[in-house]
Amino acid sequence: MKLREQFRVGWRLLRPFTLTASLVPVLTGTVLAATLTDRIHYGLAGAFLVAAMLIQAATNMFNEYFDYRRGLDTHEMVGIAGAIVRDGVSPHTVLGLAWGFSGTAILIGLYISALSSWWVFAGGLFCIAIAYLYSGGPVPLAYTAFGEIAAGTMMGPVIVMLSYYVQAERLTPLAVTLSLPVGLLIGAILLSNNIRDMEQDKLGGRRTLAIRLGRHGGRYLLGSIFALSYAIVVGLVLARLLTPWTLLVLASAPRAVWIIRRFARHTVPMELHPAVKGTAQLLMIFGVLLLAGMVIGG
Repeated sequence: MKLREQFRVGWRLLRPFTLTASLVPVLTGTVLAATLTDRIHYGLAGAFLVAAMLIQAATNMFNEYFDYRRGLDTHEMVGIAGAIVRDGVSPHTVLGLAWGFSGTAILIGLYISALSSWWVFAGGLFCIAIAYLYSGGPVPLAYTAFGEIAAGTMMGPVIVMLSYYVQAERLTPLAVTLSLPVGLLIGAILLSNNIRDMEQDKLGGRRTLAIRLGRHGGRYLLGSIFALSYAIVVGLVLARLLTPWTLLVLASAPRAVWIIRRFARHTVPMELHPAVKGTAQLLMIFGVLLLAGMVIGG
């Protein structure tokens, strides 16, 4: 395999558009702490960001490996996953990378905790455990209605609050509340993915939230998640806990409307894939606008 082809396969294995689910939470917690304390530890911020992205990438690789082992991944599947079945990457290589990324994140976590608190290390271990149990273990979370909740909680509130804590050395109600829209939008990425793949997931024995709610129910829940995410930010502004500049997030609302309309008009996975990517992009746009608002209104 040529170097360029190896890079392409490796890039697909990382599932890069999902890495917004680690980038946005870390930056949200870090920037919020910086605006409230007027200081930032760049070494801790950088280390935390790398560790979070490693955990996210490991989650993707555990998912790749266990979906292959359970026969869920096929050549006909839609999306960026499937490096094993499509590109011939060794399953043991994928699993080894997942554990390697997790181990590296643990080592970085030791550095972070030595400079902050060992509670941060415990939180990191919890995230790695969820990364594995999402696809692995006797009853994978991905095969239940708790997958979206676990992903949204792990990469949303937990990461936002931990990244805030390592900078501010305490937690505040604002940090907890602001973590909620981030977590909701991360859960929305998985929900949109599961709405797209619900027919294939049924054949694979999954009982995801999207399958339990049905296509219409899943779409309504997705729209409600989007609406609640914006409502929380607006509420924090009205309560004078956030600067009015953070209302810049409302500029991303047309993207949310487009995603819901796409799910309303199409049922074929290939036609829904842009909406899944669009949900990941919505998280990134929402996050960038939120961070810009906090910095400008600083």
